[in-house]
Amino acid sequence: MAAYVVMEPPGRGVKADATTLVRDGFNWVALLVPPLWFAWHRLWIEAGIAFVVMGALSMLGQYFGLGLPGSLLSLLVSLYVGLEGQGLRIAALRRRGWHEWGVVEAATLDDADMRQALESEQPADEIVPAPRMIPDAALARASQPGIALGLTHVPGRS
Repeated sequence: MAAYVVMEPPGRGVKADATTLVRDGFNWVALLVPPLWFAWHRLWIEAGIAFVVMGALSMLGQYFGLGLPGSLLSLLVSLYVGLEGQGLRIAALRRRGWHEWGVVEAATLDDADMRQALESEQPADEIVPAPRMIPDAALARASQPGIALGLTHVPGRS
């Protein structure tokens, strides 16, 4: 199962149809063609930076006569975008004012969309409160009078 981060647009009164689901994980298309992947998702600045850095690393490799290692330097940028591209996409949405609704686990994007829609329609009165982590003071043992001696802190014993 994959995890999908659900991002909601700015403004709380927007329908659930306007949400964007971003799959958290590795992306093969981002590995193969990082600038095009950025442009497809309208991350223009990131696309330009990836294009310039990949071109600069390729030119440096040719200038110093590195051959294959010079091409592998360019592959590092592709690997970074493949691994962190979705995180960069989520960060760009946050910069635009979007906020994170939550995370949904599902096998496909359609299943994730359906789960998110069902969970967002759940009325607030059906939400089960989280269990108390702090024990109730009424359930605590009654304190024993007497002097506590030693490291055991058991009153009356030495």
